[in-house]
Amino acid sequence: MRPPLSRLGHDGQVLIRIEASELPGRECGRDPDFPGYANIHVGVQRRERREELLGLTPGDAPSAAWELEVTPTRTEPGWDLRGPFVQGRPGGRFVYLSWGTVGEDGAFAMFRRAKLWLDAIPAQVLEDAVAGGVLVARLGLTDAKGQPLCAAVRPPLVEWSAPSG
Repeated sequence: MRPPLSRLGHDGQVLIRIEASELPGRECGRDPDFPGYANIHVGVQRRERREELLGLTPGDAPSAAWELEVTPTRTEPGWDLRGPFVQGRPGGRFVYLSWGTVGEDGAFAMFRRAKLWLDAIPAQVLEDAVAGGVLVARLGLTDAKGQPLCAAVRPPLVEWSAPSG
């Protein structure tokens, strides 16, 4: 059971909750564009630290969820979101979901990433999220070829919302 997403008294921070479903599996087969990997996991990559991941989750889990706090700053075009798991420059911010294999020694070796583009959040959703303190992203993590989702992730691949109350 997920905890409630109420953030009353959130001290200016916004909680981003990424809710993922349809993970591709622990192993992905080979095809002409994909070499195939085993013991696949996914997590949120920390800025400037490829090896530091939040919530490393096996690729065959029924779902995955990550929560990260960001600081919103009002800018001329809207809001800029910053935090330890937010990548990129103002106007081009995103969150990396990093895919990799986990070796017998527990080491993570990344092989692809998905970019959840924050500039794709509808303006009213972002306004509501800053006011309420919670922003939710829902997405499936398997691409059209049955492989781990990668590259730019914008609607309709991700649905952004700001739950009320």
